[in-house]
Amino acid sequence: MKDARADGMDEAALEGFLHEHFPQVAGEFAVDRVTGDGVMVRLRVGDRHLRPGGTVSGPSMFALADVGAYLAILSRIGPVALAVTTNCSIDFMRKPAPGADLLCETRILKLGRALAVTDCLLHSEGTEAPVARASLTYSIPPRP
Repeated sequence: MKDARADGMDEAALEGFLHEHFPQVAGEFAVDRVTGDGVMVRLRVGDRHLRPGGTVSGPSMFALADVGAYLAILSRIGPVALAVTTNCSIDFMRKPAPGADLLCETRILKLGRALAVTDCLLHSEGTEAPVARASLTYSIPPRP
């Protein structure tokens, strides 16, 4: 199920971590699965995520990509709360399907001691065509 380091985290541990450290947004995201090279994270789309015209807002899609990258990294290194985003580039490609949750498939491209590079592909549930693609780099604090 999971090809991770011994100190990594599974789906339940990642969701528990979100609820403990980020209770303000934890209920908006769900970890669908930990994969061999990352995670699949879901944004439970609600009215608060919509912009005029009824589509999911760019900031909501950015949040999903950022959370996906963060959780993918934690799935490998364990609960490191102070890992932080240092760079993000996001391409918005098409309008998400109305009323559907958004899914973020995150792959870890490089995991070093100090930096991690990820690639995120976002799509509406039930469709394969991506709505956005993001590349995120995270800084990992020194560990004892």
